[in-house]
Amino acid sequence: MTTRLTARFDACRKEARAALVTYVMAGDPDPETALRVVCGLAEVGADVIELGMPFTDPMADGPAIQASALRALKAGQTTAKTLDLVRRFRERDPATPVILMGYFNPIYVYGVERFLADAKAAGADGFIVVDLPPEMDQEFCLPALAAGFAFIRLATPTTDDARLPAVLTNTAGFVYYVSITGVTGTATPDFGRVASAVARIKRHTELPVVVGFGVKTREHAAAVAAGADGVVVGSALVDTLRASLGPDGQAGPDTVERVVALGRELAAGVRSVDKTGA
Repeated sequence: MTTRLTARFDACRKEARAALVTYVMAGDPDPETALRVVCGLAEVGADVIELGMPFTDPMADGPAIQASALRALKAGQTTAKTLDLVRRFRERDPATPVILMGYFNPIYVYGVERFLADAKAAGADGFIVVDLPPEMDQEFCLPALAAGFAFIRLATPTTDDARLPAVLTNTAGFVYYVSITGVTGTATPDFGRVASAVARIKRHTELPVVVGFGVKTREHAAAVAAGADGVVVGSALVDTLRASLGPDGQAGPDTVERVVALGRELAAGVRSVDKTGA
């Protein structure tokens, strides 16, 4: 079945390049600015929008994204408002896939069946729920797949060949390889090791393998793109947004422009790598 996500990766493959996946937090620093940011990122070359669902205890995220979640929550962001952001983005952009990333607690509180129905109506394409291992697939993964969503799982440097089949079971859309051990935004990956890890995962699956954690610059994006099907950038964009805010945490006059400018640079880095024959 062709979906927005499979169509986008197919298009990138035909263009002989990796995809750029950009992560920002829904509602940071406020709903209107967040909408302008995601629309701007898609316009300058983000192939997939990964949208964080703010949560009070984001255990897998580093300081930048934790602070981003708290800013969004302080501004009144809720799960319902996050789905509304997806809906408003989809009205402007019918083609760019949107992946919601977060933790299971807000989904559970919202109600799984209701959440999936509302996410479908809003125009979301898939989910990354970082605290649901394969052993808990019946909680959300299987219902999400049955509803037509991609369910994207994380593989890490510690995911060995014995564990990898469990990680890949019921995974759809793409595999997200976490290039470093630890939380987001705290280190720079070893790009040679990343390429080897991607090659190992691809021996077990035909899904695209995208790489995130630690990618901060155009040069980083190009280095990862050489060995992966996609590059995820999150903390660098979130840091850029934070640096543009006023002393009260409100959006500055150039908040959107600064985040989008970095997105343009990252897109150029990804597109500078010709993967013909890769």
